[in-house]
Parts: sequence; structure tokens; C-alpha cells
Amino acid sequence: MCPWPDRRQLAKGANRPEPDMTIKANKMQRTALVTGSAGFIGYFTARALLDAGWRVVGLDAMTDYYDVTLKQRRQAMLMQSAGFTAVNARLEQYGLLLDLFEKYSFDAVIHLAAQAGVRFSIDQPRSYVQSNLVGTLELLEAARAFPPAHTLLASTSSVYGANTDMPYRETDQTNRQMSFYAATKKATESMAHSYAHLYDLPITMFRFFTVYGAWGRPDMAHFKFTKAILEGNPIDIYNHGKMQRDFTYIDDLVAGICALIDAAPRRPATEQDIADGDSLSAVAPYRIVNIGNGQPVELMTFIKAIETAVGRTAEKRFLPMQPGDVPATWANASLLETLTGSRPATPINVGIQAFVDWYRDYYQV
Repeated sequence: MCPWPDRRQLAKGANRPEPDMTIKANKMQRTALVTGSAGFIGYFTARALLDAGWRVVGLDAMTDYYDVTLKQRRQAMLMQSAGFTAVNARLEQYGLLLDLFEKYSFDAVIHLAAQAGVRFSIDQPRSYVQSNLVGTLELLEAARAFPPAHTLLASTSSVYGANTDMPYRETDQTNRQMSFYAATKKATESMAHSYAHLYDLPITMFRFFTVYGAWGRPDMAHFKFTKAILEGNPIDIYNHGKMQRDFTYIDDLVAGICALIDAAPRRPATEQDIADGDSLSAVAPYRIVNIGNGQPVELMTFIKAIETAVGRTAEKRFLPMQPGDVPATWANASLLETLTGSRPATPINVGIQAFVDWYRDYYQV
């Protein structure tokens, strides 16, 4: 579930990250902090690390942004492992992360906790300031005081905003965010870069592209569409269906996160040492990496895959584009493949069928 890349397959070049041998040679069990561990992506990341032999400390506030029962079930499954420790608290709580970092001396930190959702950010922007900005500041301060070997923070394809040149590359300019959610995630990228530069903290930001799969959030499109079709309710299709997304299956995303743990960036000696296409900062051990399927899918094709998996045809309600949304996303995942030797590859029909099978089993429908 958490495949580590074969380093022999990595492309060679200037400043290609080498494994941290002080970690690789250590036969002792490694310890990771996963924030947002009861969330959709956090749960699968924590489980994958546990399966790979890590000890995992999972921090989650168990907020009621969506059905808390899902979070409770995810956390209960993680707690079946002796290697998992649950901490239920808000990461922006002053001093909490400092205490955890000091106590556990984390080898890796995977920061996934955030207030998600483009549309919710329009109505509740202050919650994004607390969770995404203040929470990330507390984490960076703790990392400065007790540095992990590698700190990995989640960003989003939404930071590309109004960019129309696709596929999106990590080196593209990202100065035109279309939602406050995206703006806060872009801000965390800048915050993390400053800490990497000032305190020589190895930091990787990964940008997600429309993740889907079992145990997903109920506000996600694949979840909402499946629920509505099974209940005989219409589905809302925005921009009259003229949308494309780089849908990325959860297992592929988690495999990418895990593979990047041992690919910590190193500060280059000069800017000329940075390989073409690498987003490595010229002034910090800091890198941005897209994790996406690299294959944009038409929204109507996505819906057709759900209809096929469910065995029913959806009643469709076509509507204009929503505020803060963009018509298309598409990741260039070449850097991920260079760093790890692999990239997402799950076909949309395979991933959707797996989700619908889970949904029917979980809700007994």
C-alpha cells in the first residue's frame, strides 16, 4: 500500500534527491506525524505508513465540516494498529505541536489537515485563516524547534487559478487564485518556503489534483453524484458539463506521498545546479511536486463512469459555472516520476467502480 521507489530507476541529474542514508541505514522504526489523519487522504496515508512499518501519530480535530461518523470510523480502524497514536485537537492550538514534536522526534511530517472546499471558503473565509494559515504556522514553528528529516505539506491544483497553459507545471507562475481557499493554500506554500530558506528545513509541497476514492468526503463530486443517482435525485452539473478534471485515485496519491518521503530536497549550491523542469528553490531545500494522473477527463465521461458502476442513468440538471471554480485542470506529473520512478495511472472506470462498490457496502444500498 505504501510502495517505496526503486532508487536504481531514478533519473540521474544535478540535485536529484538522494535517499537520506541516516534514515535508510537506521534499522529502528521510524515515526511520522500525519495531521488530518481521520480525514479522507490522511486516513489512507496513515494506514499506508503503518502497513510499511512506521509508527504514526495522527492529529485530527474531528470537526463537523461533514459527517463526523466517517471520521470516527476511519480513526477507529487506524487505532486497531498498535503503532498508531491518536491526538484529537486543533493544530492551531498554541503549543500543542511543539509538545508533540519534542516528545516524538518525528522522522517525517505529512501535513494534510486543512479546511477544504472551494465553495465553503466563499461563505466561511475565517475558518480557512485559522485552519490553513494559523495551523500551518504552528506546524512550521514546531518543525523549526525540532526539525524532522523531511516535512511534506499538502497544497492543491487550485493554486494554478486562472492559468490556461496546460498541463500545469510546478514552475508555472501561480499569482491568480480564483478562490479564497486557493489563496490560503498558496500562502502556505510561501510560508513554507520562507522557513525552508531561513532554517534549512527540507520541505516538499505536493499539489493534489481532484482526488477520489472510497471513504471520500460527502461534498466531493463522486460521492454526491453516486448518492443522488442511487436515491433517484437529480445531479447538478456546472458550466453545463463543459469541465475537465485530472481525477487522481486515492491509492495513487498516497503512493506518491509515501515515495516522496525519502526524496527530501537539498539546497543547491548555485541556481545552475537545478535540473531542467525541477521546481527546487535556488535559495532553500524546498520543492513543489504535482501529484496528478496527467490525463484530464471530461466531466460527462466521469459521470458516465459513475452511471455504469451504479447501473443507473442520472437525472441531470445543467447549471452555470460556480464562483471560484475553473473549467479545467491538468497536471504535468513528470517531476514526480523523475523523483520517485512512478506516477498515478489508475483508469477512471477502475477507480470509480472501486468507490461505488465501497459506497454500496458501507451504506448497504
